[in-house]
Amino acid sequence: MKTEEFKAHFSVGEEDLDSVVASALSRGGDYADLYFEDTVKSVFRLTDSKVTSGGLYSDYGVGIRTLSAEKTGYAYCADTVRRRMIETARTAALIASSDVKYHYHTPAHAIPDAYPQTDDWNDFPPEKAVAFLQELEAAIRGRDSRAGQISIYLETVHSDILMYNSLGELRCDSRPMLELSVTSVFSRGSEKISQSSSRSYRLGSEALTKQLISDLADTLTRNLDDRFNARRPKGGQMSVVMGKGASGILLHEAMGHAFEADFNITRESVFSDKMGQRVAPEGVNIVDDGTLHADRGACRYDDEGIEGQKTYMVRDGILCSYLHDRLSAARFGVQPTGNGRRENYTCAPLPRMRDTYMEAGTASPEDIIASLHSGIYVDDFSNGQVKIGEGDFTFYVRSGYLIENGRLTTPIKDINIIGNGPEALADIRAVGNDLSIPPLAWTCGKGQSVPVSCGIPTVCIGNLTVGGE
Repeated sequence: MKTEEFKAHFSVGEEDLDSVVASALSRGGDYADLYFEDTVKSVFRLTDSKVTSGGLYSDYGVGIRTLSAEKTGYAYCADTVRRRMIETARTAALIASSDVKYHYHTPAHAIPDAYPQTDDWNDFPPEKAVAFLQELEAAIRGRDSRAGQISIYLETVHSDILMYNSLGELRCDSRPMLELSVTSVFSRGSEKISQSSSRSYRLGSEALTKQLISDLADTLTRNLDDRFNARRPKGGQMSVVMGKGASGILLHEAMGHAFEADFNITRESVFSDKMGQRVAPEGVNIVDDGTLHADRGACRYDDEGIEGQKTYMVRDGILCSYLHDRLSAARFGVQPTGNGRRENYTCAPLPRMRDTYMEAGTASPEDIIASLHSGIYVDDFSNGQVKIGEGDFTFYVRSGYLIENGRLTTPIKDINIIGNGPEALADIRAVGNDLSIPPLAWTCGKGQSVPVSCGIPTVCIGNLTVGGE
């Protein structure tokens, strides 16, 4: 839609927008913004060829924020009638009353073409969705006869967003999203294992292809014999090689959150006094990126109207930036980085990650593994816990392999990786040349839930605690 069509969609004109902003500033705030949202979400769940649940959900309304130095006033209403919006804006103004002033900047960046025109999910018939899920189930059963119960979840989302602020900036965005996840139980005699995988893209219905079915079926049935034969290894201190791709969740949780600016304003983060200092070896670059095409964490604009961009948090081992929304950027006296994100219009934005990854290094994965006499290789993480202040983390690892004399040998399972984020960063011994950012359906929780992505090349950390037998 064009700008005027967005205004018509939300039944607002320029006079409405300016009147609501003026009401939000009526008690002396120094910045105000409006966030209009119309989101339609469809969900389907298929279990053993039968549709077991489904639904159509919608969110419509406007969130109004007033910023006044250390105070944030936020209020929302579930319609866009001018009178109600003004009442809501006055509430935000009352909450934010303060005498101190900050200046809120809007840096200029090229707007990323992160999700070009797509086939609108609102035009996608339910019967096609069900047929796709049934075809995916059949493909999984065709790959391996040991497949038992199969459960598949499909969620499609289309959001129309209009943002306006007291700087006079008007931003419009239409955001598509596909989320597809599948879990299957496989049996070998009396043994059973559960395999899960997912895919998520900022695309419309053109994403539901034969290739997507084939990729998911292959992923779900790959290395099943190794999973059945896996055992818990002995625990202790040892070198850990994190496999490319999904191991990026450790980077996201154990380090990425500590780079979010609000944790550094309050000095909760272990990195709050490390700006400009070395936090990792030379050659290590850690990025948060909103510009990747069709990526789950991609954004043309963040939820404050700042253009999506690529931000280096760590460059060549030096901490060079936190992740900022407008408020934290004003407090630090820097430019916002496009990381102001919110779950929906009922929530005020916070500094949040988008797609967090470590850039590729120069080592081959084979050489990294060959360099170790002993250790473990891990490639499937879940259930991580992190203490932002101390940087301590614990992650449960579903699968991996022992490393013995430079080779991957016995498959392993059900272990914990325990360490400290800053210490692990400093102890990186090698970074592979095989960066992978898998299109998995990660969702990040921080009081609000937002879609994110993460990735990593093969990385060797010299010494972590492995909880095993």
